[in-house]
Amino acid sequence: MTANPQPAPFRPATTILELGDSFYDAVESAPFPQAILRFRNDRAAASIGLDGLDDAAWVQHFARFVPLPDSLPQPLALRYHGHQFRVYNPEIGDGRGFLFAQMYDDRGRLMDLGTKGSGRTPWSRFGDGRLTLKGGVREILATEMLEALGVNTSRTLSLIETGEALERNDEPSPTRGAVMVRLNHGHIRIGTFQRLAHLRDEDGLRTLTDYVLRHYFGDPGGLDGPVRLLDHVVRGTATLSAQFMAAGFVHGVLNSDNINVTGESFDYGPWRFNPTWAPDFTAAYFDHAGLYAFGRQPEAIHWDVMQLAVSLRLIFPAEPLIAVLDSFGEHYQPAVTDAILWRLGVRPRNQSEDRALIQAIEPVLRGSDTSIDRFFQASFGGAIPTHFGAEFDEARALLAPYVARKARDHAYWQADAPCSMLIDEVESIWADIAERDDWTALNAKILAIRDFGAALGD
Repeated sequence: MTANPQPAPFRPATTILELGDSFYDAVESAPFPQAILRFRNDRAAASIGLDGLDDAAWVQHFARFVPLPDSLPQPLALRYHGHQFRVYNPEIGDGRGFLFAQMYDDRGRLMDLGTKGSGRTPWSRFGDGRLTLKGGVREILATEMLEALGVNTSRTLSLIETGEALERNDEPSPTRGAVMVRLNHGHIRIGTFQRLAHLRDEDGLRTLTDYVLRHYFGDPGGLDGPVRLLDHVVRGTATLSAQFMAAGFVHGVLNSDNINVTGESFDYGPWRFNPTWAPDFTAAYFDHAGLYAFGRQPEAIHWDVMQLAVSLRLIFPAEPLIAVLDSFGEHYQPAVTDAILWRLGVRPRNQSEDRALIQAIEPVLRGSDTSIDRFFQASFGGAIPTHFGAEFDEARALLAPYVARKARDHAYWQADAPCSMLIDEVESIWADIAERDDWTALNAKILAIRDFGAALGD
C-alpha cells in the first residue's frame, strides 16, 4: 500500500493543454512581499527529479512561480463546478490555487504541481486567494500522516511564508500568510465533469473522458469510454474510502469538487483523526448534520461518484453506468478488509476468514473507547494483547492463524505510545510556531511520522 519514491529524472509535460482553453484560465501568481522557505519535501521532489534544486531556485519556482523548464509556460486556474454539502454550486473553480506544472514521476505517472494560496483568479469570488500559514502546516501534517498510513494521498511539496497578514474569522487575526505547492496524481475532479454536463457540452465531456482515460489510466478512449472511466473511478474511490476508515481519518469536506477522479485524496481543510472508532465523529465545525462524519464517508464518496455517473449520462446510456455505480460496495468491502489487515500487519488468508475477522473487530472498536492508534500499534503482527479485554476474545481467536507480513523488529514498535495525529498535538505544534516561531516540534513530528511509515510499510 506504500512505496518509497525512487530518484527520477525531471520529465516535464504539458498534457493539460490538449484540453483547450475552455477548461482553464491563464493566471498570474500574487506578488508576495516575502518568501521564507518553511518546508521542502525532498523525498517527494526526488520522485519527479526536483530534489536537486537549491533553496534559491526552489523559492523562485514555488513562491515566485517562475516556470519549470519545458513544462507549462503560465499557471492555469482550472474550471469546475460541484456539490458542496449536497448543494450544487456552478460558481466555483480554482479560486486560490492553480495548476503550475506537470511532469512524470518515478512510476511513470502523470503528476501535477498545484498550489494553494497563490493569489486571486477569475474564480475567487469574494475570497482573497490566500492561505494561512496554519492551514499550510496542517496540510503538511495530514499528508505526511496519511502517506505513512498507506492512504492514497497527495503530498505537500513546499510551504513558503509570504510575509502577509491575513484576516480570518475562524482563527486569531491578523494571521500569517503562506503559499503551498502539492504534488498530485492529477487535478481532474468529479466537479470538472459536472461543469461540462451543466453546460450541456457533450463534446467537452467526450474530450475530457478520453483525456483522463489515456493519461491517468493508460486506457484508450472510444465509444464505451464513459463506462470504463466510471469503473476506474468507482474502484479507486472505494479503495480510498476503505483507506480512510482503516486510518481513522475524517477528511471533513467530501464535496464533489474535492474528489479526484484518480482516487487520490487531496485538499485538507478541517480534517481530523478519530481518537476512537466513533462513527458520528466529525471534522468540520460547520458539518452540523454529520454529513461527512467518520462512519458516513464511504456513503458520501459513493454519492459524489453518483454525480459523475449522472454527468456521463449526457453521452452514454444510463443502464450500464448504473450497473457500474452499484458495484461500489462490492469493491469497498474487500478494500476495507485489506486495509485493516495491512494495518494489523498480517497477510490475508481467504475472503471468508478475512471478512469474519474484520466483522469481529469493528463492532468491538465501535462500541468502546479503545484508542484506534493504540489498538493497531499493540496488535501489529497478529496478536491482540490481553489488556484490551475479553470483548476482543473472538477477534483474538480469529486472528491467531494469521501470518505476520512484517516482523516487529523496527525500533518504532518498542515505543510506549503510538504515533498519532490527534487535534491537541496539531494545535500544540501550531502554537509553538505562532507564539515563538519555533518549528522544532513540526520538524520532529515529520521525522517521527516517516519513521512510523517505515515501520508500518512493506
